[in-house]
Amino acid sequence: MAFIQWVNRFINLFIDATTTLKSTAGKGVFKQIDREESLIHLMRVNLLKRMESSIHSFSLTANKLACRVEGLLAKIEKHESGDMEALNIEDIHDFDLDSPELEPFMIGNKTKVLLQDMDLIRFKQELETDRILLKEMAEAAKKVDVKRDAKLKLVKQTVTDKINNPLNPNNKKVIIFTAFADTAQYLYADLANWAKKELGINSALVTGGGTNKTTLTGIGSELNTILTTFSPVSKERIKIDPDATAEIDLLIATDCISEGQNLQDCDTLINYDIHWNPVRIIQRFGRIDRLGSKNNQIQLINFWPNMELDEYINLEARVSGRMVLLDISATGEENVIDENAKGMNDLEYRRKQLQQLKDAVVDLEDIAGGVSITDLTLNDFRMDLSDYMKQNLGKLEQAPLGLYSAVSLDEELIEEGFKPGAILCLKNIRKGQQAVQVDDNYPLSPYFLVYVSNDAVIEINFTQSKQVLDLMKRQAFTYTEVDQTAAEHVDAITKNGRDMEHYQHLLAVAVDSIAGKSEEKGVESLFTKGGTVLTATSSQGIEDFAVVSYLILVDGGTHESN
Repeated sequence: MAFIQWVNRFINLFIDATTTLKSTAGKGVFKQIDREESLIHLMRVNLLKRMESSIHSFSLTANKLACRVEGLLAKIEKHESGDMEALNIEDIHDFDLDSPELEPFMIGNKTKVLLQDMDLIRFKQELETDRILLKEMAEAAKKVDVKRDAKLKLVKQTVTDKINNPLNPNNKKVIIFTAFADTAQYLYADLANWAKKELGINSALVTGGGTNKTTLTGIGSELNTILTTFSPVSKERIKIDPDATAEIDLLIATDCISEGQNLQDCDTLINYDIHWNPVRIIQRFGRIDRLGSKNNQIQLINFWPNMELDEYINLEARVSGRMVLLDISATGEENVIDENAKGMNDLEYRRKQLQQLKDAVVDLEDIAGGVSITDLTLNDFRMDLSDYMKQNLGKLEQAPLGLYSAVSLDEELIEEGFKPGAILCLKNIRKGQQAVQVDDNYPLSPYFLVYVSNDAVIEINFTQSKQVLDLMKRQAFTYTEVDQTAAEHVDAITKNGRDMEHYQHLLAVAVDSIAGKSEEKGVESLFTKGGTVLTATSSQGIEDFAVVSYLILVDGGTHESN
């Protein structure tokens, strides 16, 4: 059995031992099914996250759990030996539940349970099983020493490559971040002497728990002194100690220095383990990605869990997803964990936000109140779709292309200037360079929503997809039954579906508008760095699009044929 699967099996057995307890009121059995299932998941993820950090941290946790199990078994054996008198439940009100007098009779931390009220036979059997599994895991973990630790070997190779081939001339400085202090101590214990002997550089450990260390003699273990020696230019050491020349080049640290420190002398940061919160990753990288850096290049190296381990904790998908949400909804900073992400600075991000407001959402000149960040996204519609799919996913999967419906425009929309026509949902079936060229921020590609009036005028083009969806939600989503007036109107225009020439014409107008925007994008690319996106096959025609569905908007009171 794989080691990770072994750990997973242990956790399920460990929690199963505590899921069923006798009620202290003596009225039967009480089960905390939902709570315990969540606890199983939480313990599994936390234990495997320790393994993701380092085998040393995992080993410490396994031994700690084993000690707790031993303590519980010892307490049960003492309880069963007859040396202790049974506790009278009526006397408990005279004691504090946390008092030493009650401790031999109870187990648990926040939730206290009397031993005499438990099924001790089953509980003891489960604990003995846990003890065996924990000892086996701890012994297996001990076998993976520093000589067999592949992750440790990889970080050594990474540091060696960096020192021998520096990003910036004569810059040997590296920061290694980890979420756990014991992992940091494990790294320092092996890397410090190795770096001194093999690479000729000094190292330091900073954990914030009074265990700071360094291989450089004479500077002590004070935090600011170590950081100043590591980054003397950004910390302006010359003003404090102009005669000092010694430097630390390898810094191993926990998140105690992930905020408020200027360490931009360094140009390489390694995340030995990945924090659940992407903000913490940005804060870590922010120690070297700062104004005043003397480096032309800086580098972030992330150590993700291997595929088998990530199947259990899903760390990469969770952190990457949160980073994307953070990137698009708040900071506009570069996505530091995605090497393929296209970064931008704050000013450029805000400029794009305002441009998107103007072009895709609302006219800024018409705004009377404030604008929410949700106005820039389609999240509301995604939530509506998600709710609908929970009950109707099968219908959507079986629905053919080309479905359409018809609704009548209400008087309010007509007064606002909306005209009878059609909203078409199209899919561009070309791929690669032959596909429609759109802005990187366009959220629906390769799908396009276009609102065309009956007089063949584009009322809302595909770049304003939110406005189109707002119109659909406001008008069509209010119907739960077929709009007979609108249906009869469409039957009259199309001769009961035999003559679709009018709507084919509207389709051609919609495709032309999409192709026109694509050509504009191509021409724009001629004047930007990186070359043009125009190709010999850039022109688009009706045959390049599939009609997914369309909504016909009818003025129910006029019964016009166009």
